[in-house]
Amino acid sequence: MRDFSTNHHWLSINTATLRRQKGQEVALDLIIDQCAARGVRAISPWRDQVAAVGLDKIARQLKALNIELSGYCRGGFYPAADAAGLRAALDDNRRAIDEAKTLNAPCLVLVVGALPGALQGKPAYKDIARARGEVRDGIAASLEYARSVGMPLAIEPLHPMQAAERACINTLEQALDLCDELDPPRPATSDTGRPADLGIALDVYHCWWDPKLESQIARAGRARATRLLAYHVCDWLTPTRDLLNDRGMMGDGVVELRKLRGWVEAAGYAGYSEVEIFSTLDWWQRPGEETLATCIERHRSVV
Repeated sequence: MRDFSTNHHWLSINTATLRRQKGQEVALDLIIDQCAARGVRAISPWRDQVAAVGLDKIARQLKALNIELSGYCRGGFYPAADAAGLRAALDDNRRAIDEAKTLNAPCLVLVVGALPGALQGKPAYKDIARARGEVRDGIAASLEYARSVGMPLAIEPLHPMQAAERACINTLEQALDLCDELDPPRPATSDTGRPADLGIALDVYHCWWDPKLESQIARAGRARATRLLAYHVCDWLTPTRDLLNDRGMMGDGVVELRKLRGWVEAAGYAGYSEVEIFSTLDWWQRPGEETLATCIERHRSVV
């Protein structure tokens, strides 16, 4: 397993972690400058943050500062109440793929969606099997375009607590089954180790509890073209005060982070550990410099 103790070469910051500082929203270009000043060489930005500053401006800034992306957040949200909504979701995902390509992202992360309208408290239907079918069809359609421009798609399974509202793909096994169906394993003559067209973004917050996690991580690594496209870290606090926005800093919760990274690296993953923390009551209330410094220290000592 790689030694992270002496530097933060393999640390990436998901920009949600720093989007609020001392309780105030902070623009993406300023977040990028903060990361560059601390020697962080990779980020994963969110589409709304990019749009607020401007796609071309962010692309130029990243190039000037020599900062890479570990992923781009996010595509997905495929299910819809009607045909027009399904078409709109496909159009939006095509735009997300184009944005990811402009920013030279290694993958577009997909939060696939669930019962349409549930986030607003008014689900259009309750049939989760229908939602999963619409997710499957939506990813299949997006994959065709993504392949044509060379942008891998990474399905992010979310914790079952979010199955109704944000993602009806809730385990790594479900996500990999979908990958195998839509992007069958390549023949033995294919190049070993290159990214699959369709893979997974493994977020420890959502998957740490899964009794099949070790075996499914190994399964992802056995693919001729690796399906492990992104790795997100934070911690699960006890008690958790908010199931969406009370993620813990690494080392403050119950996740065996070093063990999980061992499984991921044993499966062939050699990319960034991307810190993604939503923290309304804690880290979003602190100065960004403090949050970033703690991310760096915990990446070295805990991740």
